[in-house]
Amino acid sequence: MHFCIMKSTETPLTQIPFESMLKDHSKSLRMLAMQLTRNTDDAKDLVQDTMLKALRYKDKFNEGSNLKAWLFTILRNSFINQYRRMAKRNTFIDTTDNTYYLDLPYHKTENQAELKFIRQDLEAAIKSLPTELRVTFLLNTEGFKYHEIAEELNIPIGTVKTRIFVARRLLRQKLHVYGEDFATLKKVNE
Repeated sequence: MHFCIMKSTETPLTQIPFESMLKDHSKSLRMLAMQLTRNTDDAKDLVQDTMLKALRYKDKFNEGSNLKAWLFTILRNSFINQYRRMAKRNTFIDTTDNTYYLDLPYHKTENQAELKFIRQDLEAAIKSLPTELRVTFLLNTEGFKYHEIAEELNIPIGTVKTRIFVARRLLRQKLHVYGEDFATLKKVNE
């Protein structure tokens, strides 16, 4: 397939092969590809992919329209599609109910006996809270929002906030030993 381009000095039309027209735009395609990928090899691959698609779909190109813009669109869309494919490939989907271990920054072995003592101390500290503080605090830890707790307990939202604040402060005081241990452990690990 050949496209016609009229040169200003000639009256007859000169036939220029589509492949030659593509070659004329290869430098600007490489520059755009480099801006997008920021990697020489990836940019070369992207330009090559763009050229192959342009050749494959040259019948879709409208003669007389802007070839450079058409090629840039192919390149940009190829880059976006490739990026999406890579993002999907690198996505980890976990179907387990417990996502706790996904949130750990590193894998580690825990002392189960120590965790049992911490859990017992935490439960005892929560049970020692006055009933109105304990109920409000537990509803908050279960994921209820302040306004939902206020409706459930039929109290003002300000009272809910105060009760949760006081409960947290009392728990911090009762469990301060663990805070000191974790602060010491953090310093040792740094």
